[in-house]
Amino acid sequence: MAAKAFSRSITPSLVLLFIFLSFAQGKEIMVGGKTGAWKIPSSESDSLNKWAEKARFQIGDSLVWKYDGGKDSVLQVSKEDYTSCNTSNPIAEYKDGNTKVKLENSGPYFFMSGAKGHCEQGQKMIVVVMSQKHRYIGISPAPSPVDFEGPAVAPTSGVAGLKAGLLVTVGVLVLGLF
Repeated sequence: MAAKAFSRSITPSLVLLFIFLSFAQGKEIMVGGKTGAWKIPSSESDSLNKWAEKARFQIGDSLVWKYDGGKDSVLQVSKEDYTSCNTSNPIAEYKDGNTKVKLENSGPYFFMSGAKGHCEQGQKMIVVVMSQKHRYIGISPAPSPVDFEGPAVAPTSGVAGLKAGLLVTVGVLVLGLF
């Protein structure tokens, strides 16, 4: 009987936990939207920058390149090296043909081909990672200074608050069952 009650009470909590964790993880995004897109573009409209401008990249997402590792590579470089197509001082170099780079910070990332002459012919890409959204769940805005005289309470991050609330809920459920 106790096992049945435990099962009924813990199952919805686990479902909520898995749903929450699935939203917190980043996506894997194929560069150019397809295998073999890492190449010299045939025209300006075929540029990977055109593709990247239309996409929305979030912190935690991963870019995935599929290419012939024997003939090409992916270099992550500084803005200056990107502009001048300087391949001699990369931040990171990938040659495996199946490259995955996790986007861990907001802001621009600069990539170019490591194959001789490819960058100059347009095989390069800038990816801009959006900053984290700050959602305030269950917190109403602070009253205006005219209505309230006292120190303002700093809002907390919605994601951090949601994670903490979820962990407390799961902890209470687990401890309450034993």
